[in-house]
Amino acid sequence: MAQTTRKSRLKNILLILSVIGPGLVTATADNDASGIATYAMVGSMFGYKMLWGLFLITISLAVIQEMAARMGVVTGKGLSDLIRENFGVKMTFFAMVTLLIANFTTTVGEFAGIAASLEIFGVSKYISVPLTAVFVWYIINKGSYRKTEKFFLTLMVIYISYIVSGFLAKPDWKEVFKNTFVPSFSFEPNFVLIFIAMIGTTITPWMQFYLQSSVVDKGVDVKNLKYQRWDVFLGAFWTDFIAFFIVVATAATLYKHGISIETAEDAARALEPFAGKYASGLFAIGLFGASLLGAFILPLSTAYAITEAFGFENGLDKKFREAPAFYGIILFFIVIGAGIILLPNIPLIKLMIVAQEINGILLPIILIYMLKLTNNKEIMGEYVNSKTFNIVAWVTVVFIIILTLILLIQPFLNI
Repeated sequence: MAQTTRKSRLKNILLILSVIGPGLVTATADNDASGIATYAMVGSMFGYKMLWGLFLITISLAVIQEMAARMGVVTGKGLSDLIRENFGVKMTFFAMVTLLIANFTTTVGEFAGIAASLEIFGVSKYISVPLTAVFVWYIINKGSYRKTEKFFLTLMVIYISYIVSGFLAKPDWKEVFKNTFVPSFSFEPNFVLIFIAMIGTTITPWMQFYLQSSVVDKGVDVKNLKYQRWDVFLGAFWTDFIAFFIVVATAATLYKHGISIETAEDAARALEPFAGKYASGLFAIGLFGASLLGAFILPLSTAYAITEAFGFENGLDKKFREAPAFYGIILFFIVIGAGIILLPNIPLIKLMIVAQEINGILLPIILIYMLKLTNNKEIMGEYVNSKTFNIVAWVTVVFIIILTLILLIQPFLNI
């Protein structure tokens, strides 16, 4: 009996390991250059006061990502495909154009993060960016989905550097845990806007498109849905666990000494006087790893979404000649995204802000599409949302819409 139980547990572990990947990679890739900059600003401007919000966002992220993964497993189709089939070409075209603009500006930000992180170690952007662009294209063009996913999972180890940086910063752990579970809020405009940015950088439209497409590309069977859910939940926890330590590291050092920042590079440089060169170096290494993963995922996400929406062949298991539109979009994003960084006097901060605003406009629309799809029995069969799940999901959607509206009207209120 005991031997049978052990075999059953081993089988379950092996099944989880075979399914794991899409959820973990998608959520982790969301901690990209702009994400790290946002979390660093949260810590440097408001200390530990927003940690409770990050805790709640983790739950929302897990709920939304589970919906995307479930649709991919049950239907065998990507999100763009389902939107086109159920909401028409016009709405699909609008979503794709908006997503294209947002993802492209974010991709430029990833290459900016690569340049900034290696410049801390004395490497010129004119060396780092072209070499990285070639490397990204090589990995995507030469690997199957499973090989590429393994590379992504390996790359995620670099994020551990943020955990180490958090401990090197020697935070007040009593205050950290207090603020994680005891909410505090301020209606000060900067607090509201940074809080919105924290949500916007954690839950983005491209994540839903990429996750669902990668689940389909991996070929996860419906009988393994419960294991795919574990992958999603693990991803949501892991990405915000890393975000937690970014906030802690900057709160314990920069906030404590009244130092403001605008970029993740600023945070990495500013940490050194207070937490030592190792903390600063590890923060920069984390920025490089995060930006590199983002430089892979954003072009891939866009290529999946657009080719699905308009019926072109796609997938990493196909060769360039079999899916020219898919690989063409990826190549365009890599070449132009990297090329822009090599131009002098590029307003990178403004580009990132534009990308986040576009994401903010698109996200509620995409989430409503997802809720309608996951409640359609003709599409999902017995796997539609439960009543309890719908309540949680709709509360999340309404909350994001309210915060997005605040983001949009805030500039007019300040006139």
